[in-house]
Amino acid sequence: MNVDDADSPRDVIDALALQRFVRGEHPHSKSTRLERVRADAPLRPADSTVLRSAEEDGGGSVLAAGEGYALRAVRWPGGSAQVEVTAVSRELAASVLEESVRDSTEPAPEDESRVEMGFWHAGTNSPIRRERSISAPSWADIRGNYPSVAAPALDRLMRLTSEGLTGRLLLLHGPPGTGKTTLLRALAREWSSWCQVDCLLDPERLFSDPGYLMSVAVGADSDDDAPRWRMLLLEDCDELIRVEAKQNTGQGLSRLLNLTDGMLGQGRDVLIAITTNEDLSRLHPAVIRPGRCMAQLEIGRLPRDEASAWLERSGTALPPGERIAPEGSTLAELTALASASQQITTAPAAPAESPGPYL
Repeated sequence: MNVDDADSPRDVIDALALQRFVRGEHPHSKSTRLERVRADAPLRPADSTVLRSAEEDGGGSVLAAGEGYALRAVRWPGGSAQVEVTAVSRELAASVLEESVRDSTEPAPEDESRVEMGFWHAGTNSPIRRERSISAPSWADIRGNYPSVAAPALDRLMRLTSEGLTGRLLLLHGPPGTGKTTLLRALAREWSSWCQVDCLLDPERLFSDPGYLMSVAVGADSDDDAPRWRMLLLEDCDELIRVEAKQNTGQGLSRLLNLTDGMLGQGRDVLIAITTNEDLSRLHPAVIRPGRCMAQLEIGRLPRDEASAWLERSGTALPPGERIAPEGSTLAELTALASASQQITTAPAAPAESPGPYL
């Protein structure tokens, strides 16, 4: 490693943690990522010796060693961490890692209104997944936000279990502001007992980078956790599923389809959820063919009578002279009306006076 002023103490620790592995003194390695890490957790065995440490705002790195092993522990802001052990034997690496992470995390919150959701991005050197607790409404509480024509299908979707899946792709389409994201948060709550939801922050990178795709979609099996389905959430991915997607995005569409029911998806319990503002007629036929989509749902505007009922339930009166449009209203438009009294706005600027003739 060449060290210069562009490197940080943490970069040095990263390099030093690999030296025994590179030289072959420690030919075995085992690592794990943690969420909700306790602030006082040492993340290393009690009898280990600290060789280097680097503290940063909200995080830091530690390099420690003991008889036959070395350990690197990295903390990130937000309570996540990674512990990596190199050792002279596979068994020693596993036992040191187990001791290092024992009782190091807080239990998952029991608040039913919150669910654990993963967030992926490509990262600088390798894909990174962070887990966060997000608020998630119950379906019963938000059912009235959606058109009655769509409600029966949405009821079926919320009740779905892994045994009832008939495809790997969930497609939500409709105009902006109709509540597609809120619906998916509610779905994450309803499915929390059998499905983990992960949001992809850079889906265009995911399907253009095979290494990133393998890390996210295939992942690594855990010996400790019970098998669960995973749903990868791709928001506003219109360019991947339009009729002209193959021409515009290259292999992106093919890799998406391969993940749903091709060789890549075989043996992996992975679902794909995509939201789009596109009309169904503009979507690629390969995406919406029977057997691939477990659900393709249009989330449209609330009709005028249902929008009026929504405003009445919320105790909102329309401003004088304002009416709901004949085509109805989106959830975002109704919410804006309901919260108009709390908006912070400025008075409209007075029109500028017309300048006189230039002399």
